[in-house]
Amino acid sequence: MPVAVPNVVRVAAAQIEAGQDVAENLAACLRVIDAAAEQRAQLVVLPEFCNHLSWYASRAQAHERATRPGDEFLTAIAERARRHGIWVKINLTHAHPDGTTGGTNFLFDPAGEIVGTCDKQTLMGAENDFLEPGATVGPVVDTPLGRIGMYACMEGVINEVARGLALRGAQVLLNSLNSFALDEADLHIPVRAAENKVWVIAANKVGPLLPRDELPAIAARLGVPPEWLHGAGESQIVAPDGTVVAKAPRTGEAVIVADIDPARADSKLRPDGTDIFATRRPSLYGPIGAAPVGRQRPPGAPSLPVAVLRDTTLIGDAVAKGAQLIVLPATSGSAAADVAAALAGSGAHVVTVIDGEGVVIGADGVVGRQPRIHGGPGTEVIPVDLEWGRLAVIAGDDALYPETFRLAALLDTDVVAVPYDAQEDWELALGLPERAAENRLNLVVATPLGQPAAILAMTPDFTLWTRWEGPFTGRISTPVRTDIPVGEAYGAGEVAPAQAANRQVSRNTDLVDGRPWRLVDALIR
Repeated sequence: MPVAVPNVVRVAAAQIEAGQDVAENLAACLRVIDAAAEQRAQLVVLPEFCNHLSWYASRAQAHERATRPGDEFLTAIAERARRHGIWVKINLTHAHPDGTTGGTNFLFDPAGEIVGTCDKQTLMGAENDFLEPGATVGPVVDTPLGRIGMYACMEGVINEVARGLALRGAQVLLNSLNSFALDEADLHIPVRAAENKVWVIAANKVGPLLPRDELPAIAARLGVPPEWLHGAGESQIVAPDGTVVAKAPRTGEAVIVADIDPARADSKLRPDGTDIFATRRPSLYGPIGAAPVGRQRPPGAPSLPVAVLRDTTLIGDAVAKGAQLIVLPATSGSAAADVAAALAGSGAHVVTVIDGEGVVIGADGVVGRQPRIHGGPGTEVIPVDLEWGRLAVIAGDDALYPETFRLAALLDTDVVAVPYDAQEDWELALGLPERAAENRLNLVVATPLGQPAAILAMTPDFTLWTRWEGPFTGRISTPVRTDIPVGEAYGAGEVAPAQAANRQVSRNTDLVDGRPWRLVDALIR
């Protein structure tokens, strides 16, 4: 029988600094659990790798310093959960009986019992040198506080893990982070709440994420200021519409609390009544669960001038100003032949929606068609190869679903044209920027006059552990955004097709091929 859930649950996210002194790290964990209990929290989430700095001399050393069942660290956390009668989620490097070491999430109940565990499925950079990725999906734990799922850090920079937990019924997702990236708080944390219409409680680290004595040399090698290699803080609690209801400071140990209603996550309806889970098409998402083969196509052009229009009479102006790709929202009364005529003598292409179908039009007429996949007859993403690279069209409600963009990325798409009509704020503020970021896709988003539109370009500075060329902003995978304000009929900018080929965020961590492809049954079945 499902456990009865109260209307309101008080939850907490705690951020700490954790170095190489295990005793000091344990003391910090106990301190913030106490602080959460003092604020009457029923659940507290702690960061990733709370027991030890995620930096080791070898895989053997990582295993040696990891926690073990019944050791002092786990016993102390269990005792503190029992003392306060509080649920505790924590992530630790943990030594398994088979000799492997995982980045392991633990959920303790108020009796101090471990009621849920799972290993991090997607590892980041050097973590691949020390840890083994999780081989099974994490549980959805039915508790008196709601149905809870757990994940950690890099698993939230791509969509599959959080998506799978939500599809399996989780109402509240608990994310433990060990990250210096500012775009965690700006983008990756809140979008997982909004796109799945669930609560997310995320706890990040503060303080150095690398050994203090090695930090200056590592920072110099990377070309970033040493202070940027500290945990980014800003732990937060996010509602199912993407609203951040509580946020911790950028620096310093802190505990934040909020009262949430887990049952809000049971509705997956947009304002027009569309159920964003019921309208998914899992039978079409099979390639997401296929073994990675790497990108097969060479990089596209270094740059591409683009334009967003809300008026077909401006196509000639856009061509005259050099735009090679022009995207409009759904057009009425304009035939493809009229658009082609406006392109006469140019090599430019227009993307729009005519009669519910995405179309790519050149001077000689229609060169590509994309039938609607969700709520329409389409069965696949159909890219078009142009002289500057590969283009896909993801129009209308197809742009709601992270799976659609993942399919486009798996087809080696460089640029996606998105004629779109948003219904909720998060769709433009979080959803489409995240589709660009998590897939390394350039997006050209055209909306009706009453909505903001945007050009989202990939950055050349992306891969960590190689020297950063420009000023380091702390944002790793946020696209460069050119906004076209509400009411403006014309906007222009540039995207970078070639940068879509660079998916390697860190050594051995590829945003597309690094998806947990073996563990996506919830998405594709």
